[in-house]
Amino acid sequence: MPTGIDAVDRVLDLVAGLDVRPLGEHAAVFEEAHADLRHTLDNPPAASA
Repeated sequence: MPTGIDAVDRVLDLVAGLDVRPLGEHAAVFEEAHADLRHTLDNPPAASA
């Protein structure tokens, strides 16, 4: 379900694709997702007018 925030939606898509990735890649995907979400929280997109 899209959030309307591009950076968050990209992370959701990344995590949703875990089912087709090898288990050995899951930790790296979660680390990337966490870093991307942290960056978005620290630098929120400007509100649309």
